[in-house]
Amino acid sequence: MYGSTLKLAQELINIPSVSPDDLGCQDILIHRFQRCGFTVEQINFKNTRNLWAWKGTGGKTLCFAGHTDVVPTGLKDQWFFPPFCATIKNGFLFGRGSADMKGALAAMVVAVENFLMKKKKYFGRISFLITSDEESSGKYGTKKVVSILKNRNELIDYCIIGEPTSENIVGDCIKNGRRGSMSAKLIIYGIQGHIAYPHLAVNPIHKSLPFLSELSTLLLDEGDIFFLPSQIQISKIQICRQYSSNMIPGFIKIAFNIRFNNILTDQNIQNIIINLLKKHLLHYSIQWTIHAQPYFSKINFLSKIISESIFFYNKITPKISTSGGTSDGRFIHNIAKEIIEFGLENLTIHKINECINIKHLYLLQKIYERILCKIFSN
Repeated sequence: MYGSTLKLAQELINIPSVSPDDLGCQDILIHRFQRCGFTVEQINFKNTRNLWAWKGTGGKTLCFAGHTDVVPTGLKDQWFFPPFCATIKNGFLFGRGSADMKGALAAMVVAVENFLMKKKKYFGRISFLITSDEESSGKYGTKKVVSILKNRNELIDYCIIGEPTSENIVGDCIKNGRRGSMSAKLIIYGIQGHIAYPHLAVNPIHKSLPFLSELSTLLLDEGDIFFLPSQIQISKIQICRQYSSNMIPGFIKIAFNIRFNNILTDQNIQNIIINLLKKHLLHYSIQWTIHAQPYFSKINFLSKIISESIFFYNKITPKISTSGGTSDGRFIHNIAKEIIEFGLENLTIHKINECINIKHLYLLQKIYERILCKIFSN
């Protein structure tokens, strides 16, 4: 029953495509696209492989978007099975990338193949945007392709990103946006000295504690019906290794990350934190890195079609959320009218023994297929 979808998922999982190396995953997809009559354009940059494939003319454009790259395996000896040897056990498919997101890629491709076999004529375009660097820098992948497509005035009406959005069962959660991500590398300066003579030094650890306490509980905003409140998480506090236990350090380094919604801009947040540093009279330097801006897609035609298709097969109505990490939706948002992220369960993503329920893989394929039929019903 699972046939082509399972076989394709296994083929992709068997390739150790740790980001940004594709190592032939996209060659497999290109062969299948061309066999279906798609025009395929490879848009590669440096060590990142990208493809933009399309078929059809006029009408609405539906784009399936995803990535062939995966995160590293972690400790291989802790896996039940070799992570790049797709293995079936008790109805589950084990392997790195099975959930994030080679399983969804396989479901997308087979859904389109089945749709095209049943519907020889349809009005509109079906397209694929696939990258190999979603799990790493994101610098040479979807971001680059979108900039090229934007310069050509290419527009996508509906985009489905196959990220693993489901929580406990396929379709219980879909996403219509994501928070932004911004990191800070902060140095708090003091005066180095002997730990027995603190009056001759300035301890940057002691000086920074009131600031860190306030930073960790800082309420940037209260969120809204679409987004959770923006959140700050301190990820690292360190001193130079050259300091011994009887020394007051001359500085400490602090790293923190902010996941922020669209209520405040990144500049607003930076200003709030800088004012907090000034309030505590700290001598500091700070470096900001903006990894992603938040994006939000209004609930509209695509979300309704996806929700109806999920209910048709699974008898549940999905929660629509903007939670979780970032995705390539933040780039595609620049050329797409409506984006929904919808894929397999995220219970094991990035973990040792990543796996998916094979029945759910097939279910996802059937839901994707129904979405295609509903969008191109004329």
